[in-house]
Amino acid sequence: MVKHMILWKLKDTVSDKEKVKAEIKAGLEGLKGVVPGIVEIVVQTNGLLSSNADVLLDSTFVDEDALKGYATHPAHVAVANERVRPYAEIRLCLDYEL
Repeated sequence: MVKHMILWKLKDTVSDKEKVKAEIKAGLEGLKGVVPGIVEIVVQTNGLLSSNADVLLDSTFVDEDALKGYATHPAHVAVANERVRPYAEIRLCLDYEL
């Protein structure tokens, strides 16, 4: 299995961060059962005050090929283009094998 972890910091210009974070969470978590190969997908949006990121994606895929398929799957691309990219200032990613 493969882990795919992403941290995003939202732009300071985002006026309603709680709404944006909720939409990101709903969109990404809604991909389970739609995109083949997702074992688990969880989005955390309620970090402690000590955090310097706004959103964490913690996802697990059956293998690296499933992760590659996720990256280009139309449902994922739509969520990324409509709910994440317009609001994200910084994106960090770490993928690794379990």
